[in-house]
Amino acid sequence: MSISRRKFLETTAAGALAASSLSAKSSSDMPTRALGKTGVHVSILAMGTGSRYAQYKEEDQAIEAIHKGLDLGITYIDTAESYGKSEQRIGKAVKGRRDGVFIATKLSSRDPEKSFEIVEASLKALQTDHLDLLHIHSLLLEDDLDKIEAKGGVLDQVLKMRDQKMTRFIGITSHTDPTTLRNALERHDFDCTQMALNGGLVGMKNGKGGMVPNDAIKTSFETVALPVANRKKMGVIAMKVMAQDALIGPAEPSKLMYYSLSLPITAVVIGMPKFEHIEENCRLAKAFKPLPASEMKKLSNELSAKYKAQLDHFFSHHIDA
Repeated sequence: MSISRRKFLETTAAGALAASSLSAKSSSDMPTRALGKTGVHVSILAMGTGSRYAQYKEEDQAIEAIHKGLDLGITYIDTAESYGKSEQRIGKAVKGRRDGVFIATKLSSRDPEKSFEIVEASLKALQTDHLDLLHIHSLLLEDDLDKIEAKGGVLDQVLKMRDQKMTRFIGITSHTDPTTLRNALERHDFDCTQMALNGGLVGMKNGKGGMVPNDAIKTSFETVALPVANRKKMGVIAMKVMAQDALIGPAEPSKLMYYSLSLPITAVVIGMPKFEHIEENCRLAKAFKPLPASEMKKLSNELSAKYKAQLDHFFSHHIDA
């Protein structure tokens, strides 16, 4: 279904890309956008530090990757306590430049009694006295939302953390079910949300009964959850914009990034497991211009017709790590 991101980069005008990527562009060339109603502006490209970032096996390389992203203008770093050594490496990388970095991490546990202990460990690992954004991680279906919003549950604990200045803002993420995320956003005043938004995700399953026929899927994060977030002026971060690289080949990385950035969102979070990916994605972000609506529709129709069912199934079972 796809070619590897490395092969794509190696076979597309390597010399020209290297020349432009390595030119002496200042970090101020990176566009920024308002993060909803928070009053904060962040770079439109966020650095993802999950499974892709874990491909930097050596700590010095992982730290250097963060430095490279920051030097090229990225100000938003996305991590989670469940991402292995990610938080520890970020803490070392941003030491001495914390004021210029917006750090978002995530709480995976649904056990309210463990919430404060987990987030305190994240603060220690990140070497900071506060988070910029704390997400409730990976909302699943309605029964999961029931656990989260139960009296004394994880949502109540996260609200307390915001009150106690452990985090400036709170949010929730999902790549599983658009309708459940919509319900969460409707019911609660999160500052931000992070959701799966790409040109191939026209619809996903809803409910507990498994997959429904392709032509019967009518919901997507873009059409169901995003409008609620926009109406409530939440900061929106798009994830899975390249579908874990599955859409590279069927579409150019630039088109995939630009599709998501052309939506009413703040930023796209992308995992970049090689230094050349950081350079190339920063170059693309700095050159961003919104896609015409007609081009977005054409791209989405083409990708969803071929890959929607596979992507729906993958992301409904996918676990961020």
